[in-house]
Amino acid sequence: MSPKESPDNPYSIQPDTLAMKDKAAKEGLETVWDRFQAQQPQCGFCELGLSCRICVMGPCRIDPFQEGPQRGVCGADADIVVARNLARMVAAGAASHSDHGRDLVETLLAVAEGKAPGYQLTDLAKLDRIAGEFGVAADLPPLAKAKELALALMEEFGIKKGYLGFTRRLPRARLEKWRKLGIEPRGIDWEISEMLHRTHMGVDNDPVNILLQALRAGLSDGWGGSMIATEVSDILFGTPKPAASQVNLGVLKTDEVNIILHGHNPLVSEMVVRAAQDPGLVNRAKELGASGINLAGLCCTGNEVLMRQGIPMAGNHLLQELAILTGAVEAMVVDYQCIMPSLGDLASCYHTLFFTTSAKAKFPKATALSFAPETGEALGRQIVAQAVENFVRRRPERVFIPVAPVAQVTGFSVEVIQEALGGTWEPLLDAIKAGHLRGAAGVVGCNNPRVVQDYGHTNLTQKLIAADILVLDTGCAAVAHAKAGLKVPEAADQAGPGLKAVCQALKIPPVLHMGSCVDNTRIVNLAAILANALGVDLDMLPVAAAAPEWYSEKAAAIACYAVASGVFTVLGVAPPVLGSKTVTDLLLNGLEAHLGAKFAVEPDPFQAARLIINHVEGKRRALGLDAR
Repeated sequence: MSPKESPDNPYSIQPDTLAMKDKAAKEGLETVWDRFQAQQPQCGFCELGLSCRICVMGPCRIDPFQEGPQRGVCGADADIVVARNLARMVAAGAASHSDHGRDLVETLLAVAEGKAPGYQLTDLAKLDRIAGEFGVAADLPPLAKAKELALALMEEFGIKKGYLGFTRRLPRARLEKWRKLGIEPRGIDWEISEMLHRTHMGVDNDPVNILLQALRAGLSDGWGGSMIATEVSDILFGTPKPAASQVNLGVLKTDEVNIILHGHNPLVSEMVVRAAQDPGLVNRAKELGASGINLAGLCCTGNEVLMRQGIPMAGNHLLQELAILTGAVEAMVVDYQCIMPSLGDLASCYHTLFFTTSAKAKFPKATALSFAPETGEALGRQIVAQAVENFVRRRPERVFIPVAPVAQVTGFSVEVIQEALGGTWEPLLDAIKAGHLRGAAGVVGCNNPRVVQDYGHTNLTQKLIAADILVLDTGCAAVAHAKAGLKVPEAADQAGPGLKAVCQALKIPPVLHMGSCVDNTRIVNLAAILANALGVDLDMLPVAAAAPEWYSEKAAAIACYAVASGVFTVLGVAPPVLGSKTVTDLLLNGLEAHLGAKFAVEPDPFQAARLIINHVEGKRRALGLDAR
């Protein structure tokens, strides 16, 4: 797919999306785009961050044109209202990803205590490394070591003496910057709770102070909850390695039992993968007329099993309703986060079973099958068995799978990248110093119906790789890039000459999939490794980040920890802050003097690419490297 200055369709650049949206219209079924249109015009006060519902003296709003109220009932002005609203977004996002990490730690403890049948310690080398970082004795047997590590990681969530353990991976200069600003994260729950406390009416009313705590809450996610989720998932299920797979709605099969795995947590999906390989269940599917059992992923649960088990991806966030609309899905299995409440209604229009698996995330018209480490294996088998029996209810005349799947290569963990380089980072650093690689960018984040689906991700990334900038991706962005054919080694032909040569030498794509959205921590961890190797802080590296189509509170937290870690970050959708000049100026300009990084907002992916390219070249000049 070649870059286009403007999209051909206002909804998506993806043919499977457009075909299924047409099918929904013909069948009189509602999708996310229909609901988005029904909400127009959306509230301008909310878009600017100028509405406040924190207490019931309100709701209040500040008039951006200075003709109406300039203070809420309590006396809060635009700066205070906007800062509080953004801070609460960040706190909610940090809580979501960190609660994901907590679930993994609880399961690790259950495995160590022999209470989680079906789960195991898969990557013992990573267990040893992470346990060593937290001071666990090296001579303990694996299960005892896992228990001590789980207990140590649980302490990261509460009030502890000192600061989060994973922050010691950073250069000392970065930690000093945080200490000067008072934002070094202490405990995960501590920072999130304090953020909510500070934004209660009558507590913190200094917008700068509020935003500093928002950065701290974000850091508690990036160097706490999310990083814990990544590392513990690797210990339990294996550190990702390159694997060939496929992507788009074409991965669904007309002659097989199709089960969609959707959400953000691998605990249930890994057990479903295991159950789907059970000979008894496969034979039962064949008795009922199916050729077998087919699994496909959506969003970040899909990314989790994609990068470890090679399970193909049906799509990203805006595809979840459309997958059911194919009429070929026997079961949609969800855990939590980014799951539309509309799925229950839509599933009831087809034969699709809709299962929820988390007690903290129930949905209308869904069958609740709550996960616990002790029963996870049995739960996976129960889900697959019910999906198999549901195959006979499928109506073939309603089945429509509009496209053929696209190939992708996935699973580039930090460990795999280092191994590919011969166990040392010197070849990568040499390629950067020589200018073969100008730098790297993390292109991550969600889909948003405000943005033409995948247009921002795909066009930004194509421009970056053409400029010899290696792209690392996660989450929904990873699906967009894969659909565009950017996740196979042959895509190196679209890269600039330097990046192309590197990719061909290593037999890798120019866009490396690093996992789900919690795995953005792999990207910042890699940046920290390279900064330490060069003896510099992260803000001196020729790296950047972008979220062209973000929508969620989690993305707000990720953006905060990226910038606070020293990574220039470009957002394709403006956060709700433009009603406050103080807050906007701080994010776009003021942070750089203290953290060496800042935000930019640029909806046009071609202009966003230019911002990142200029940034990377500027950092190269500052390091004394050749610049274009």
